[in-house]
Amino acid sequence: MSDYRLAVSAEMIYVDLPFVERVRRLHERGFEVEIWDWTVRDVPALARLAEQGVVFSSMTGYVTGRLADREGADELLRTAEQSLAVAEQLNCPRLNLHGTGLDDRGLPVRPASAVTPQMWLTAARTLDRVAALGERAGRVFMLENLNTAVDHPGTPFATAADTLALVQHVDNPHLRLNLDLYHAQIGEGNLVELTERALPWVGEIQVADVPGRCEPGTGEIHYPAVAAALRRHGYTGVVGLEGWASGDPDLALDRFRAAFA
Repeated sequence: MSDYRLAVSAEMIYVDLPFVERVRRLHERGFEVEIWDWTVRDVPALARLAEQGVVFSSMTGYVTGRLADREGADELLRTAEQSLAVAEQLNCPRLNLHGTGLDDRGLPVRPASAVTPQMWLTAARTLDRVAALGERAGRVFMLENLNTAVDHPGTPFATAADTLALVQHVDNPHLRLNLDLYHAQIGEGNLVELTERALPWVGEIQVADVPGRCEPGTGEIHYPAVAAALRRHGYTGVVGLEGWASGDPDLALDRFRAAFA
């Protein structure tokens, strides 16, 4: 029996339904709910669902901004404060960040062919400020690893190794790693060892299968082995499905639950 909890991204499941209905349906299925950009959602309606018992597990923690340059960092902090106000309405404990701002296609607003030492220093300082913001608000910001080969080419600080190094450097419980194993499989592999190494710094684990970014069991990743490692190490956080349904969404949710039973 696992002690971790299961969440699902309402952005990628039940996509034929209105967004608020997606959230309600996931809650009825017994899942916590993840959302992305709150600026395009009916926040008052979502807040009413939170009052009715829907658990929002995580949400995007900024609107615009970047980690690795001064102007972008100031903008990221400004919109992170806006995001914290929404997180308060939704009682959402975790807010997600990326190595740079992403456009509506998931591409970096400022791509980087290489990450310079100055970019590393600026990113670390920015994340120090972000963690302090989270500490004052009683929330946790998470830095998510991405892949650059398929979904997010040109994103700096994309690998799990990079995001983990930054989180470890800041060393503040209000900045954790959102370990996305779909992205890690494409970029790095060796998922069980990576998960075990990263667990002390993890705020959440996200999953989808490779290729295709659909539910566990549709690709090459043996997620029951990951689940066994999480149980072995006593993980008590959230495992979130951030993937598409390969067919019927209810069947996809059943497969996700079975992989992590």
